[in-house]
Order: sequence, then C-alpha cells, then structure tokens
Amino acid sequence: MGTEGARALLERAGRLTLQTGNLLNWGCLRKKCPATPGEEVRDCIQKTLTEWSSKIGQDQNQETLEVLECTVAQAIEKINPEERDELKVSAKLFIVGSNSSSIRDAVDLACSALGVAQLDSVIIVPPPVEDGTNLSLEYLQPYWKELENLVENKKIVAIGTSDLDKTLLEQLYLWAQVKPSSNQVNLASCCVMPPDLTAFAKECDIQLLTHNDPKELLCEASFQEVLQESIQNVKGNEWIPLWLLRYSVIVKSRGIIKSKGYIIQAKRNAS
Repeated sequence: MGTEGARALLERAGRLTLQTGNLLNWGCLRKKCPATPGEEVRDCIQKTLTEWSSKIGQDQNQETLEVLECTVAQAIEKINPEERDELKVSAKLFIVGSNSSSIRDAVDLACSALGVAQLDSVIIVPPPVEDGTNLSLEYLQPYWKELENLVENKKIVAIGTSDLDKTLLEQLYLWAQVKPSSNQVNLASCCVMPPDLTAFAKECDIQLLTHNDPKELLCEASFQEVLQESIQNVKGNEWIPLWLLRYSVIVKSRGIIKSKGYIIQAKRNAS
C-alpha cells in the first residue's frame, strides 16, 4: 500500500524535494562502491524513494502538499553547533532544469538540512550549453551574481567554478565582484593541468581542484527513469529535475569525511 500512497502524493504535489541524508549512515550504500558519480546519484535517489514510499501510510486522504518532502529519517544528521568550527561544509551545485534564481533555494535547503547558518564553499555547475555553443561569460554571469548575493548575505563563505579554461576563468575573475576561490578540472578531459591555467590560478590565488563528474550528473531522462523504477505506476515523465546539490562535511584537522549526501529538487509538469 506504501507505493500507492506515495504515487497519490506525487500526483497531487507540484514540487518534490528529495534528501538522502548522510550516506555514511546507509549501510547498504557503504557496502557498494558505485563505478561512477552518476551511478551513485541514481542509487541514492532510488533507495531514498523506495524507503520513503514504504513508510507512507494507507490513508489516501493525507494532506496535499505543494512541495513534497522525500527523506529517510534515520539518515538525516545535523551538525552539532559545538563542532561547527572544526568542520568544513562544502557543496557542488548542478543546475539541471531551472534558472539562477533556484540557487538560493538550494543553499537554504542545504543549510537547513545540516543545521548550519552558512556553507563554507559552493562550486556552481550551470546547465549544459546547447550543442554547437561555447560556454561564455554572459552565460555564467546570472549564476555568479546569485552566488555573490549569497556571499554578501553571509550564506556562503567562498564560491568556485568547474571546468573553466584559462580564458573564461580570467574573464570571470576580472568581471566578478566576489572572485572565484577555486576552479575544478575534470581529469577525464585533461590528465595534466594546462600550464596557462596553472600559472593564472597561482597568480590570482585560485585553487585548482580535480573531479570526475560527468557534464550532466543527473539528466531529465535518468531522473524520470529512476522515479518509475522506484514507485510503481508513477507518471515519471511529468517530473523534471531542477537542481542537484552534493554536500560533504569534512573534519578540518584530519581531512576525513564526516558526512556526505544529496539534495534534489524537481517540479511536476502536469499536462
């Protein structure tokens, strides 16, 4: 009966916010090592949806919620305020099917989920550009402005970018009010850091980091597929992912991960 209740709630909601909680609390995920970041995201969404739907009661007259919260209670783990100074809270935000205005929602939800007032760093990944179009400063600007506002409002300490070459990173640096503190480089596309990028980053005190995320960590088709696999007879094609945020909480003195999780928001396009 759980999946029927979950399907009924999904058919009435306008938005879905899915929180995995701390993946280190998920015994089943700890035993399995996904081959790729994309597989990890799919596994996390599927397990969260399955666990959540199994807990839905049989009462079909439950309150209809515009924003449906899909979480697994035992995995949620807030940060102890007394330990906050010893921890670094970082996030990477992938914008999927929405615009720059959703950045504030994502950061607010991450802060709320972790019980903190601000995030130490956020790296932004704007939506992929259309085929045949190059990423440009004009494309990045609205997203960066939103991040700058959050820095000014003390919701984020430092902001960074992903996969910018030297030319675009320099353009962003010269234009931005709040300068990028880091730039991630995908090692799949470049085994050695480009010398011009390295030199510029050193000159401007920008930290170069590496990552192995695909260009699209969660595409629309993949999200709809995992939704249909997790909840029987749900109209998965009505749901469009807006953004995905991956966070990690690291103990500064030891460099170990204390917590890691995903927050995803999607909206329903009912025909």
